[in-house]
Amino acid sequence: MKQPLELWGGLECTVARIGDTFRDQVVETGHHERLDDLDRIAALGIRTLRYPVLWETISPATPHEADFSWHDERLEHLRSLDIRPIAGLCHHGSGPRYTNMLDPGFPELLARHAGRVAERYPHLDLYTPVNEPLTTARFSGLYGHWYPHGTGYGPFLQCLVNQCKATVLSMRAIRRVRPDAGLVQTDDLGKTFSTPKLAYQAEHENQRRWLTFDLLCGMVDRHHPWWRIFLDHGISERDLDLFLEADAAPDIIGINHYLTSERYLDERLDQYPDHHRGGNGRHCYADAEAVRMPLEARELGPLARLRETWERYRRPIAVTEAHHGSSRDEQIRWLMEVWQAAQALRQEGADIRAVTVWTMFGTVDWSSLLTQNHGHYEPGPFDVRGSEPRPTALAQATQALARNGAYDHPVLDRAGWWKRDTRFYRSPTRRSKACRLVGSPRQLLITGGTGTLGRAFSRICNLRGLDHVLTSRADMNIADRMSVRDTLADHRPWAVINTAGYVRVAEAEGEPDRCFQENAEGAAVLAQACAELDIPLVTFSSDLVFDGLSGRPYGETDPISPLTVYGASKAEAERRVLALHERALVVRTSAFFGPWDRYNFAWAVLNRLGSGQTFEAGADRVSPTYVPDLVHEVLNLLIDHASGLWHMTNPGSVSWYDFAVAMAQRAGYDTDLVLGAPGEGRDTTLTSERGVLLPSLAGAFERFFRDSEVQWVEDFKFRAAAE
Repeated sequence: MKQPLELWGGLECTVARIGDTFRDQVVETGHHERLDDLDRIAALGIRTLRYPVLWETISPATPHEADFSWHDERLEHLRSLDIRPIAGLCHHGSGPRYTNMLDPGFPELLARHAGRVAERYPHLDLYTPVNEPLTTARFSGLYGHWYPHGTGYGPFLQCLVNQCKATVLSMRAIRRVRPDAGLVQTDDLGKTFSTPKLAYQAEHENQRRWLTFDLLCGMVDRHHPWWRIFLDHGISERDLDLFLEADAAPDIIGINHYLTSERYLDERLDQYPDHHRGGNGRHCYADAEAVRMPLEARELGPLARLRETWERYRRPIAVTEAHHGSSRDEQIRWLMEVWQAAQALRQEGADIRAVTVWTMFGTVDWSSLLTQNHGHYEPGPFDVRGSEPRPTALAQATQALARNGAYDHPVLDRAGWWKRDTRFYRSPTRRSKACRLVGSPRQLLITGGTGTLGRAFSRICNLRGLDHVLTSRADMNIADRMSVRDTLADHRPWAVINTAGYVRVAEAEGEPDRCFQENAEGAAVLAQACAELDIPLVTFSSDLVFDGLSGRPYGETDPISPLTVYGASKAEAERRVLALHERALVVRTSAFFGPWDRYNFAWAVLNRLGSGQTFEAGADRVSPTYVPDLVHEVLNLLIDHASGLWHMTNPGSVSWYDFAVAMAQRAGYDTDLVLGAPGEGRDTTLTSERGVLLPSLAGAFERFFRDSEVQWVEDFKFRAAAE
């Protein structure tokens, strides 16, 4: 009987050398210090795990010494958890400082490390000596991103051959200790598409993408189209002959497939963003993501790539990395698409063994291929930005797939962005069938439809393919129990996001009853109704629940002490909501600013200064919050089923005066027009003990101006069309 499709796990463990600097993703994501991460993985039901036993971390200074102490503890713990490791020995690395991929001694040195690992851990029976040889060779030998920073076909092919040779010699060394050890060989097999003019370049790249597996399977003989190319670029026949024995042909071919893996080449440069521009010396062209082009759906994606791999090699296959650095809904959609593709191909008779949920604890700076130190973090099944790793919705999906082979979430009622018409650089002439709905998608309910936050949620839900209904007070009065119950019964939302309420802080002092009715009573009524129907609820609170006298940023567990009616109403709302609904998420935030309306502090500053008037701002310190950042991360938390109290602002602290000056400087206005208001300021800056999720305040300021410029252009086009 055929075994069911397995779900494996993997940790992003790259040790990349860039110049003389090494970056270790195991350290940067914190796994290096957390032995109990392995218990978290086991609790998800994962029983096979790609795990690092990396050369650079065991023998960093000299090949004559080896420190296995960190790995001893972890590999023994994996044994106790009944998890089978796939030992990775070199992961996107060029080796320790004393060698590199262009060193003729590189293969023998890695094989020496492999033999040591096999001798020390004879229970290990699956290995990946070198992860993604072709991809690493491109990044290190052709594009110059990583050490040894080659930029031509000579270093590229030498890096590739040395890595594949290292794989052959490593497996020989391992099998002297463990004869039945299996090779799980990974690489990215993204396909290239093109305009007719560039078909020759696409064909070249589509031959090139198979080279890792063709070499190891003994297919690169004198009749192979790349045999002469290797020789012409300095690779010896002796090195190529080594592979003809095929004694390191993969026992499992591991496909690492990403949305950006498939490319489209187009000589019409003006139709693409500048960062896609490139060329081959013969033609200049854009190299863009193929999913953004109106190609036939059956030509793209994991099913097509897995099928052609099976047809070419007829060897067991696993998807050894499935990850998408995007919003949580898109991460789930991508994982499920890969899983369903593997299942579909199994039904056709292919030997597909597993899908691997990659980057269990996330990645850092892969958005720049590790070449920049921005600290840009992408979560995986666990988010490590808090005091301990927090399970995300991907962890829930992982557990369900590992145990039951199935998973459901309302976000799966819509296709991912790569199948929606908004993805195209150029609008297609006809609507994509993949964008159409099947059945009635489950939807969110968002209150506060006339306010800044409610409209921002609606806008970003549209962007992310999250079906929703946006209600105003005329549609539902949240302080009226009957109105709330009727509306929830009509729409049957899978979650409610409450952005309604009284927002005029100064005026609240003169009408406290109304403020409390709208902020506290309304939130409580909504919380009780959602609790009765077991509907998750998100509602918002304020930094003004604090008096600003502590002299330090406030965390979630700090005692509240509001000084204003508005702050007191929010404090009462928090108390009642959390008491009434255990699945409620209460988000404290502060000082909204955003690009999509003109009713916030940032726009007030720009409007006054732009007309040559002065602007007076106070000394109170706050932590401003960029609305798009807030909305995206709140939606992620909602999808993750997060609950309780959470502080969410862009990390940073400024006075209102400093905030105004920052806006003036970036807009090119005279900062002398910004005047400081008299008096000492209070400090209601927020921080989070649960995890700082939003990007930096400085970056938010920059994106505010970029996004506001885009919005101004959109508004101008709309007005022009109306006229």
